[in-house]
Amino acid sequence: MVTSLSQIKPNERLIVVGTPTDQPILATLDLPLSFRGKQILDGKRQAFPGDVGLLMLTTASDNRTPVLVATGNGAPGVAKAVQFLTQAQDQQIGTGNVIVVNQVATVPTPPTRQWPGYLPTQDQFKLSDLRTFDDKPYEDVSVRGSHAPALELDFRALPDDLFLPSSAMTLNYSYGPQVNPLTSLVEVQIDSVPLAGSRLASTDGATQQSMRIEIPPDRIKPTSKMQINFRLDPRERRSCSRVTDQQLWGTIHADTSFDLRREHIAQIPDLKLMQSAFPFAEPQDLSSTAIVLPKKPAFKEVMLMLEVSERLGRLSRADAVQLNVFRVNNLPQEKRKTDHLIGIGTQAQFPFPEVFEANGLALNKLLSRKRGQSAVQTLPDTEGVIKEIISPWNKDRVLLALTAQTETGISQVQNLFNQDSLFYQLDGDTVLISANSSQSAPLAAQDYNLEFLRQSPQREVSNTNRWERLLILMRSNWFVLAPGLIAAALMLYGVMQLYLKKFTGQEHNG
Repeated sequence: MVTSLSQIKPNERLIVVGTPTDQPILATLDLPLSFRGKQILDGKRQAFPGDVGLLMLTTASDNRTPVLVATGNGAPGVAKAVQFLTQAQDQQIGTGNVIVVNQVATVPTPPTRQWPGYLPTQDQFKLSDLRTFDDKPYEDVSVRGSHAPALELDFRALPDDLFLPSSAMTLNYSYGPQVNPLTSLVEVQIDSVPLAGSRLASTDGATQQSMRIEIPPDRIKPTSKMQINFRLDPRERRSCSRVTDQQLWGTIHADTSFDLRREHIAQIPDLKLMQSAFPFAEPQDLSSTAIVLPKKPAFKEVMLMLEVSERLGRLSRADAVQLNVFRVNNLPQEKRKTDHLIGIGTQAQFPFPEVFEANGLALNKLLSRKRGQSAVQTLPDTEGVIKEIISPWNKDRVLLALTAQTETGISQVQNLFNQDSLFYQLDGDTVLISANSSQSAPLAAQDYNLEFLRQSPQREVSNTNRWERLLILMRSNWFVLAPGLIAAALMLYGVMQLYLKKFTGQEHNG
């Protein structure tokens, strides 16, 4: 953040958010709307209502710096202007250098498990149900030549997907004539690890071939990609010249099908799930998450809040953003029970002291630390701390603490969320972040040390009800179920025979 126009560098852009009272800098900009005191006026020289949002474009620094202004005569208007920018359906109707936002449509919260870019929620689906990198459904894909690139597609599991044995795909494909049946094949990989392949055995080519491929339960991850590759080798090679291979072709059909057996179970707390923004991005509009700051947040704490919200926004996809941010004194009591919470602040003013009362590492007053029965004082303490616990107010929610003893430690946490090379190392339930040198550059990942701890007992949370889990268990273990039923029937038959013999004997004696 900057506090004056003089701080803007020539290659930077400026965004100003706030009312004229909050942002006196607005009076120094060449804006398309006029002011009267601290009020913005419309074309009739009347002040806009406080709940009307205003978006304006202008420039600064001798017309070299683009400036976006999101403002209004009241806080509700500013919020409405910003909300307009976060909703894709509203962005499409915006034009010009001034937009007056009178009303913003409410975008319904998406289903909890509707994560764009991830695998469909139903177990059975086709290749055509997946989306390309430009967000279109897959159609038949053909490749040519002996060095044809693989078809690579996102095959990302939801973070709480637990795959079961007997998951499989049926690859439907065709290929042309003139291939060498001894050296040509089609192959399927996940994350560059081969699952199976099939030889292209016909020199005349073939159409609508099928290959069933078992998918190991632990193979699909939230970051996985699938590669389907044709290894096409020509039947005849020309001597003393380059191979002519453009007559070779292979086609992957869009009706290729998948049958994935899975449950929806996660163990919390687990910071590794944070790499996919889980559970904070469930649902994807972040409406079940609240960031909480101290009553009077320091500059670096606000910067960390912006970094965390940016990271969550990069990891989630939705038609609107409903992430809530509160000062701790304004946090509604019901939010503690209904939302996943992210607390930000140094130990002295951390909004949720319950974090330091939970199991594991705790920061205390006078730069002291406690873990179990051990207590120490550290001078200086510049480490950042990330700690996740089960929420004290709702056992199905988590509380994430981003804290430190000093503002220097808060900066270390901000750098972790800023850098992919650090963020994608998250693991355990507690992370200690330290820098090798006080001069460490924010973008130099090698200058930071991460220590991962697992201290709190984990709890299983599931989106699968008991009936669904029973059906999945029966479907996945049908080969055991049939002999079990036979054995149970034989045992019941034996018990009935004993009972009948005993009953018959009693009647005979009577």
